[in-house]
Formats: sequence, C-alpha cells, structure tokens
Amino acid sequence: MMGKQLLLWLLPRLAWTYLQCVGKTSRILWSGTEHVRRLQSLHTRWIYAFWHGRQVFFLYSHRRQPICTMVSRSRDGEWISRVITCFGMRFSRGSSSRAGAPALREMVQWAARGFYPSMTPDGPRGPARQVKPGVLYLAQKLGWPILPIANGMRRKLIFRGWDDYWVPLPFNRVSIVCGDPLWISQTDSLEERAQELKRALDEVTEQADRNGCG
Repeated sequence: MMGKQLLLWLLPRLAWTYLQCVGKTSRILWSGTEHVRRLQSLHTRWIYAFWHGRQVFFLYSHRRQPICTMVSRSRDGEWISRVITCFGMRFSRGSSSRAGAPALREMVQWAARGFYPSMTPDGPRGPARQVKPGVLYLAQKLGWPILPIANGMRRKLIFRGWDDYWVPLPFNRVSIVCGDPLWISQTDSLEERAQELKRALDEVTEQADRNGCG
C-alpha cells in the first residue's frame, strides 16, 4: 500500500517535469487564435474539445489556466487526475460508460466557478474520432460554444491502440490549431451536430499535423 501511494505521488510529478522539459525545448506555433479573441470580445466562455489521442500536450499548452476536464473512473484515470492537478487544472471523474451524468453535473458546477470545461468527445474507450453526446449536452446546458482544438508535432511516441495515443518528445516543433466555435441550440439535432463537430475536429487535427511537420 505504501508503495502504491508513493507511486501515486511520484509519477505525476515526473510527468509534470517531463512535459515542462518538452514545452520549454520546443517551438510552439499557434493558429486560429482569432476564434478565441472573437469569443473573448463577446464576453463568453467556451468548452474545449479535442481527440483523446492528442490530449497530452494540452496539459502544457494550457497550464495554469482555469480548466476542468472529465477523467474516467478507471485506474488510469486516477493517475491522469493527479497529473492534471500538477498543472493547476481541475477534474470531474466520470465517462460515457460510467457515472457520466454526475460528472457532467459536476462540470457545470466547475463552470459556475469560472472554469473552462474540456472534453475528449471520443474518450475514454472510443471508437476513435467518433463524437459521443456528452460534450453536446454540456454545451446545451451552459449555452457556451464548443471550441475545437488540436495539436500536431514533428517528434512523438505513438502508443498503438484504439486512439493511437501521442506522447510528445523534447526539442520538438508543435502546432496548435483552434477551429471555428460550434454553438449548440436547444432545438438542434445532436446527431447532426455531432457530425459537424467531428468534421471540425478532423479539420483542425489535419491542419495541426501539416503545420507541425512542416
């Protein structure tokens, strides 16, 4: 038990140190920030959405920002939640397959405290790059737009699985792309809007890959 507790304390801090090294030795290119400025001019907040396999560098690129993200209740989720905390973010434990509704309610509560929700619409188990309805429900509940965002990079480790999980390497070139915000009204067809969000996320991901490898 003591060994597990030590690992739960140590490994998230090692992950934080590693990502600090990656970020500080990498060239980071931003695109689409005009979409963020437009939302700021409207005095509205938004919900970040990105594919599950690209979530690692998001921790560094948005460190110390008031962000709350949804983390599954799996054993892996316990590690991830502790890493998220090291970067100054908050989390809500739940997923589409387990405790999704309570987690979404908690996300609404975090939003009321000034946090920006972030979600991986295809997580935690896939299918890859298929939008599940949780982020759309949250957008309807809050009345906030969804901001598609992606990162692409020249140097990475790819852990082959359902999502081909990317871990960035130091001394890198990283592209971060923000897309056009997607507003979800109470009368929208969520199936149609899910397809629109998928297309938007695929587009920013492809652009990030082109820019990051250029």
